[in-house]
Amino acid sequence: MTDDKAVLVVGAGDATGGAIARRFARAGYIACVTRRDAARLGDLVASIEAEGGAAHPFGSDAREEQQVVELFEKIETDIAPLEVVVFNIGANVRFPIRETTARVYRKVWEMAAFAGFLVGREAARVMVPRGHGSIFFTGATASLRGREGFAAFAGAKHALRALAQSMARELGPQGIHVVHPVIDGAIDTAWIKENFPERYALKDQDGILEPDAIAEAYWQLHAQARCAWTHELDLRPWSENW
Repeated sequence: MTDDKAVLVVGAGDATGGAIARRFARAGYIACVTRRDAARLGDLVASIEAEGGAAHPFGSDAREEQQVVELFEKIETDIAPLEVVVFNIGANVRFPIRETTARVYRKVWEMAAFAGFLVGREAARVMVPRGHGSIFFTGATASLRGREGFAAFAGAKHALRALAQSMARELGPQGIHVVHPVIDGAIDTAWIKENFPERYALKDQDGILEPDAIAEAYWQLHAQARCAWTHELDLRPWSENW
């Protein structure tokens, strides 16, 4: 009987999602990483394997129910039981309300809220019978308050937070730790570097969030004793105005 355990990171990009996958892989978890274009996961998989870990890339659209169901079935059947599932899909777009089309609003909701429901449901289905596991839904500033130009994003992130709260209340007594980390601030990414150079300049002063530091917080949350579980945790640099 194998003792292998898997972590699934849905939305394993080049920053936060990738860092989370690497952190859990260093702890011995088999990292299952997914985004719509599996070809873009090559560097992440290579970095995990270079550190001695194991990783499996998947291309899937988390908005499509059947694809999510099949992804979980594939991992559970062919790789290892899922001990940790991280929903880390973004969808941060800015549109003035008069320019927000129905298509934009629906797409943002599908990516940041509906996809989270599908992933969370399937995670619960495989974890509850075992009586343990952690489910993470990555939140943002918009999870707590809306701002001008972010009606679609804030609406979706509010919905994701409500999902996380409902699942925590339902699944906590069944041994499942549901967590909603709020990432409040700029993250060290190429996009921030290109679009907000003045903010990125704070990197050398620890003024923006480092993906590896975020990943360490996820690991610590997963490792908590259930007598002192955290459901929601704010992560922000000292420089963030909140």
